[in-house]
Amino acid sequence: MMMRALVVVDVQNDFLPGGPLPAPAADEVVPVINRLMPAFVLVVAAQDWHPRDHGSFAANHPGRKPGDVIDLDGLPQILWPVHCVQETPGAAFAPGLNVQRFERVFRKGTNPRVDSYGAFFDNGRRQDTGLCDFLRQHGVDQIFVAGLTTDYCVKCTALDARSLGFRTTVVLDGCRGVNVQPGDVDRAIKEMKAAGVGIMDSAAVLG
Repeated sequence: MMMRALVVVDVQNDFLPGGPLPAPAADEVVPVINRLMPAFVLVVAAQDWHPRDHGSFAANHPGRKPGDVIDLDGLPQILWPVHCVQETPGAAFAPGLNVQRFERVFRKGTNPRVDSYGAFFDNGRRQDTGLCDFLRQHGVDQIFVAGLTTDYCVKCTALDARSLGFRTTVVLDGCRGVNVQPGDVDRAIKEMKAAGVGIMDSAAVLG
């Protein structure tokens, strides 16, 4: 029997209001995701887990600031504030998130030479996290994605899932975007829809 899974992406302190890289109202995804979890036999999470010397941090490039774009090991890289550094409180999951339901946590962004938005691969597809194999071993053919942020890590996770052959739906009210450029979230939703990703809200998923 084929199965569906919930993939919870990067619901971590540093992306919440008050963190160094906040998505507006990001804390509001926590109750939505907690309500979704009981509807799934399998729930997994992705966790941004950067070394302090990560190449995506503007602080590691003298004279550069967040929002600048550089070449990082052959890939265009937007520079970010320092965030989700391994073993720091900022990298921990958000308060109140029901982490007991996570069957497994897949850490990403661990290689300082390449950023890693999606839960399946780094941005250059040089390494995979093991998430695809894990889902296939559990007979999963359909995934639902929620978390942070709509326009980066959620989008990349959903697009990679589609490219791997999973039926994929983003639970929109369980996500928040960062909108580095105005309209980024709207563009991300259009891009996901064009790739065959379903867009639903949690009420429809639970209904």
